[in-house]
Amino acid sequence: MRVLGLSSGTSHDAIDVALVDFRLDGDVLVGVLEHAGHVPYPDDLRAQIIAALPPNPTDLGAVCRLDTGIGQAFAAAAWQAVQAAGPVDLVCSHGQTLFHWTEDGAVLGTLQLGQPAWIAERVGVPVVSDVRTADVAAGGQGAPLVSLLDLLLLRGLPGPVGALNLGGIANLTVVADPPVAFDIGPANALLDAACRRLTGKPYDRDGRLAAAGLVHPGLLAALMAEPYYARRPPKTTGKELFHDAYLAAHIEAFPDLTPEDLMSTLATLTAMTVVDAVRWHGIATLAVSGGGSDNPELMKRIAKRLPGVEVLRSDAYKVPSDAKEAIAFALIGWFTAHGLPGTVAACTGASGERVLGRISPPARGALVLPEPVEKAPRSVRFEG
Repeated sequence: MRVLGLSSGTSHDAIDVALVDFRLDGDVLVGVLEHAGHVPYPDDLRAQIIAALPPNPTDLGAVCRLDTGIGQAFAAAAWQAVQAAGPVDLVCSHGQTLFHWTEDGAVLGTLQLGQPAWIAERVGVPVVSDVRTADVAAGGQGAPLVSLLDLLLLRGLPGPVGALNLGGIANLTVVADPPVAFDIGPANALLDAACRRLTGKPYDRDGRLAAAGLVHPGLLAALMAEPYYARRPPKTTGKELFHDAYLAAHIEAFPDLTPEDLMSTLATLTAMTVVDAVRWHGIATLAVSGGGSDNPELMKRIAKRLPGVEVLRSDAYKVPSDAKEAIAFALIGWFTAHGLPGTVAACTGASGERVLGRISPPARGALVLPEPVEKAPRSVRFEG
């Protein structure tokens, strides 16, 4: 079954695309990655997304326009993938998170925009979307959903093994018994916010600004005092907490801060929060993915604080680090189409595992899904 996974994370800069051909071989799900890429958001749409994110005020008109615009952008990205790599049987679209509603550590709701009807109309196949809400309704955090892929991919390796994703937010899956998964805190969220503020550029390429600066002890201590870090998993966070205004409120107290020192301090914040989480769970091997894995300065600061821990990229397991999230949603789409739960209750904190998402039928013709699978695969292996 050829499944196209679509995702845009908390950096909200592009749509990640991964087309995976899955086949079931006994209790192993074998995947072949046939196409992967990134389709940048149009500048005006990205500006609209940023304008609607917390703590900025918005209105229902803006939400409607974004739901349509993001849906059309996802449809265009899906169509490009089909044109490049051939037809697909199913699309699974995560959409774009605009709000993740948390209070006192509990998730009460989550909102991902990107109307799937635009994708179904353009590509002509069923579309799985709204993949987080079922877990939230069952009392879960609705995240990190990538834990399904992490556990199936890394189970059986000498451990404990950890899978770290460095997107806008850093999340960690601990492959243990029982497994654990949670959002650590900001990976690139505050770094990118600072870089936009200082240079107008979307990110600090290769961590050059951070490498040129020194860590400011006062600012680092203030940032590390954030109560979120002390909460026990399962827990999730996002731009609802770690946004531009959050950064601005912290740096006001340090008027002597240089741009390089600010970037250096934020890079160390990310490294220290990651390292604390890895050490707490006694991880021996850490597989890293996400945009932050391309930042050599950030990776250096993490690795040097983890002596004795093997730090490698998810590419070692034939899952490209820059395509992992989209691959995870292709996997979730396969599970949903076959009537299988796509959550790991121990990782999200839900009362039980749930089949994820809603299915939009193809724009033309009947909705046809594969025969249900009675027993979920025990592992996933990627070939090619």
